[in-house]
Amino acid sequence: MASPDITEMLEKSKELDRLRKEQEEVLLEINKMHKKLQNTPEAVEKPGDNSLSKLKMLYTQAKELSESEMSISNQLLGQLDAMIPAGGAGQQRRRIGNEQKKKRMKGDPDIPRLSPSMRNQQEFFASLKGEQVAARVAQEDGEKDEWVIVKVTHYDKESKEFEVLDEEPGDDEEGGGQRKYKLPWSHIIPFPKMSDLATAPEFPPGKQVLAVYPGTTALYKATVVQARKRKSDDYTLEFDDDEEDGSLPQRMVPCNQVVALPDGHRQ
Repeated sequence: MASPDITEMLEKSKELDRLRKEQEEVLLEINKMHKKLQNTPEAVEKPGDNSLSKLKMLYTQAKELSESEMSISNQLLGQLDAMIPAGGAGQQRRRIGNEQKKKRMKGDPDIPRLSPSMRNQQEFFASLKGEQVAARVAQEDGEKDEWVIVKVTHYDKESKEFEVLDEEPGDDEEGGGQRKYKLPWSHIIPFPKMSDLATAPEFPPGKQVLAVYPGTTALYKATVVQARKRKSDDYTLEFDDDEEDGSLPQRMVPCNQVVALPDGHRQ
C-alpha cells in the first residue's frame, strides 16, 4: 500500500495532467482568436465587437492555469526534497535572525511576475535575464530556508539552472561583497507585478504567507492580519520571530511582495 505522502503526490500529478490539458485547450482558442484578428483586423473597430475582451480573458485564464501548474510543481519538488535522505539532492538553508533582517536594506526593486506556460517555459526563463526575482538560496551549514530578492544574470537551458546575483552586500564575516548562486527554477517564486494587480492572488486573514520584511531584501513567514486594501494594495501582516515587547507588531507590506508560503518551509 502506498504511503500517504506518495498518494498525495500521485493526486497532485493527476492535477498537473488536468491543468496541462486545460492549457492546451485555452492556447488553441487563443490561436483561433489571433487568426481571426489577422484576417479581419477591422472587426475590432465595429460597435459591439468583443474580440479583444475575449482575448484578454483567454490570456488571463492561461496565466492562472500556468501559475497553478507552477505552484503544484513546486509543492511536488518540496515533497521530494523532504523525502530524499540527508546528503542527497535536498539542501538545507540557514535562518536569518532579526538582526540580519535589519542589515539587508533594500533598494526598492521592481519585482516581475513569473508566469510561463509549460510549452514556452524555457524561453520565458531565458528572458528573465536582468530581472529581479525572489529566490531560495542554500547555506551548506544551515537548517532553515533563506529567501531573498536576487537579480537573474543567466539561465542555462541545458542544466535548467538560473545564475543569480544577490546585489545586497553581505556581512563582513561573509566577505562583504555581492554573492552569486546557481539555482533550479523550483527555487524561484513569482511575485505579482504592480501593473497587473487585478490577477494577483488574494490571501484572507489568518493565511500564512511568505513576504518581504519591510526595509530589507529578505522574505519571511508571516500571517495575514488584514486582507489586501484596494486603495493602497497593502497587506497587514505579523511576521514570525518578530516579537517586540511581548507581542508581534503589525507591518504593512505591498501586495506585490507577498506570495503563498511554500510547502515544507522551514524558518
